[in-house]
Amino acid sequence: MTAAIRQYLVITGNYWTFTLTDGALRMLVVLHFHQLGYSPLEIALLFVFYEFFGVVTNLLGGYLGARMGLNRTMNLGLLLQIVALAMLAVPAAALTVPWVMAAQALSGIAKDLNKMSAKSGIKLLVSDAEQGKLYRWVALLTGSKNTLKGVGFFLGGVLLMAIGFQGAVIAMAAVLVLIWLSSLVLLQQELGKSKAKPKFTDILSKSRPINLLSGARLFLFGARDVWFVVALPVYLHTVFGWDFWQVGGFMASWVIGYGIVQTLAPRITGDQAGRLPAVLWAALLAVVPAAIALGLTTGVSPQVAVVGGLLLFGVLFAINSSLHSYLIVSYARGDGVSLDVGFYYMSNAAGRLLGTVLSGWVYQVYGLEACLWLSCGLIALAALIATGLPERRPAPA
Repeated sequence: MTAAIRQYLVITGNYWTFTLTDGALRMLVVLHFHQLGYSPLEIALLFVFYEFFGVVTNLLGGYLGARMGLNRTMNLGLLLQIVALAMLAVPAAALTVPWVMAAQALSGIAKDLNKMSAKSGIKLLVSDAEQGKLYRWVALLTGSKNTLKGVGFFLGGVLLMAIGFQGAVIAMAAVLVLIWLSSLVLLQQELGKSKAKPKFTDILSKSRPINLLSGARLFLFGARDVWFVVALPVYLHTVFGWDFWQVGGFMASWVIGYGIVQTLAPRITGDQAGRLPAVLWAALLAVVPAAIALGLTTGVSPQVAVVGGLLLFGVLFAINSSLHSYLIVSYARGDGVSLDVGFYYMSNAAGRLLGTVLSGWVYQVYGLEACLWLSCGLIALAALIATGLPERRPAPA
């Protein structure tokens, strides 16, 4: 086993475990606070700091990764997630809205430090001539991560029913402590540390392809979260009458399938990734939420429209996400890669922030159909921005 593959496995293992706890925590917070009587908008506001500090972290985290090394930013992310889980392990009476928002802020910082470090690290383990291999490695990392995030959704629902909210966060914190200690020993010490010390002003990208891709990413993920984060779980519980086990299980299955499709994206797109695939796959995706909204408006069975449409949305969204994830790693510079990747994932976090807030507000005021139409419009904007990307076709590995 080569040194590069060993580091890839350590990075992926860290990312997998973190993602499992992150997905479980997301479902725990949504379902637990819905159970306590919080409105959809109030639940969405619990995640505002999570997403807002994700924006800040990605912007500054890329700079820190280039200055300090990606091993340190990844391990810092693991530690902060442990602290966030410990904050939520307090007695129920202490779980006030400001306290939960503060814990979610730490979790958002942790998640994006971990993700930025993992994605940047892959760039350094594959030569620039092996674009096909890079595409497959990024797709595998991204897809497997989302599969485990889906398992985390299911785990969150199960843990909430089995041992309660407090027991669940304590158990997850204990597992992460073991992973953090292992990572301190196994992760390469100078991974991703820039040879030329970057200036603070370098956190803002000066690359046109990266700026365009970042804009497309913002609207793409805003389009997903505007109906997926708060509106959908609450809709499934209140309109379909599903219990927490069913909601968590269904959303887990969706994200698991979504992750599997992401890993297969290089086969589906034929190892080709550039401007044209990014535009075409986004255009196809935009049709799906519009079709679901039309189905709900014209009297199609909600179960058929929502469940069937969501499955198709998952397949197409996974391909779009995998294409974008490859392109940012491919476009990024070699030295100081985390600066470009951090800027890109800052836009990703901004899109999630936009989608999360709108998901709670639009659903509460106008309903699920409005969330779906808004999703369609945001995806169309992502496709329009992608028309300006340069072509980048992977060479055979």
